[in-house]
Amino acid sequence: MVQYSLVDRTFSALADPTRRGVLERLGSGSATITELAEPFGISLTGIKKHVRVLEDAELVATKKVGRTRRCRLGPRRLEDVQEWIETYRGMLDERLDRFGELLERTKGVPQ
Repeated sequence: MVQYSLVDRTFSALADPTRRGVLERLGSGSATITELAEPFGISLTGIKKHVRVLEDAELVATKKVGRTRRCRLGPRRLEDVQEWIETYRGMLDERLDRFGELLERTKGVPQ
């Protein structure tokens, strides 16, 4: 069963293009907060806030290494979101099938 609080946090985290960009960047390897901030042209404080949202959704994990904080992709994958999407995809497919059946039944019926 889908835990909606996790799905909500994940969608909230993914709603921002900067956070999606951070995830995309971390897909190629870990990075420091400074390295993450550079391509977005935002302050360290700003990128830290984005990283914190991603951490809360367990999409990113951070670790203090000396004076820097290294970020990497987190332990959570998107299985719960995928399950939620598949549920709605199934319902939509069922509705479209019924609509197609209705169209076939009314085909050629004078109006």
